[in-house]
Amino acid sequence: MYIVKPRGAKIMRRTKEDSEQTREDILNASVRIFSEKGVSQATLDEIAKAANVTRGAIYWHFENKFQIFEALHDRLHQPFVSMILQDLEKDHPEPLQQLRDLWISLLLELDEDEQKKQALTLFVIKSDYSGELAKYKDMHCSSKNESMKLFQRYFEKAKKMGKLPENADPEVLTQAVYCFMKGILFEYLNDQEGFDLKNRAPALINLFFKCFDQ
Repeated sequence: MYIVKPRGAKIMRRTKEDSEQTREDILNASVRIFSEKGVSQATLDEIAKAANVTRGAIYWHFENKFQIFEALHDRLHQPFVSMILQDLEKDHPEPLQQLRDLWISLLLELDEDEQKKQALTLFVIKSDYSGELAKYKDMHCSSKNESMKLFQRYFEKAKKMGKLPENADPEVLTQAVYCFMKGILFEYLNDQEGFDLKNRAPALINLFFKCFDQ
């Protein structure tokens, strides 16, 4: 007895995979074009040419270049949040050490990921959030605040476990580590050849967390 396997499901799966890959190609090309031209000056024709797709393929996934800009931000932010949430689920006896290790891991991973570096450079350095991009400032600040609330949970847990002084303010500590990390990211992204992040990341992060040694 012969069993004929349905081809329709396989074709649909392949079509979905092709569509997802096209979307990724558009996003990857957009990072390059936005970085070179600026979001306001970039055109969909330039993005389509760089991605080797048609304008129609872009419109299948995005209404305009600003929706692409927001999708690029989501592609950075959502996995970042998911990773922190997963880390927070671990029953770690030293929350400060856990946060330290997380930041070192994030920096070392960034140093190896060219696409992520391009995207972060676009948002941290090259986007001034003026003109047509002004409306995205509050949206992206909201995403930042979401991340900071998650980082604050490490300090809250550490205080609860007696790893921090009674008068320690987890919110202030979170703001401090955020400013410290943003400074590292800005200097690194602004001068990647002159900033040896791969070898300096552990030392830099350790320098900050030494202030918690009791």
